[in-house]
Amino acid sequence: MKRSTLYTIAVILALAALFVFLATRQARAECQVCVAFHGRTNCATARGATTQAAQQGAQTTACGPLVQGMDETIACGNTEPAAVRCKT
Repeated sequence: MKRSTLYTIAVILALAALFVFLATRQARAECQVCVAFHGRTNCATARGATTQAAQQGAQTTACGPLVQGMDETIACGNTEPAAVRCKT
């Protein structure tokens, strides 16, 4: 490989590592949420700057495989979670 190619790859990897570091640095809370919707249950984990943001993200992610269409997405998002476990 040419030297310039190696430098380019190194810069791209460094930028990717910086992006991941900055994105996860703000995550101060982590929540695992389990949602029961239409007889099916799914759990998901998310991180966020606040407990509320992490819980909302986890619920949205948990609802994903359980719903079809926007109406069900909204209904699932408004459903009380079956279980919530958060840590900071």
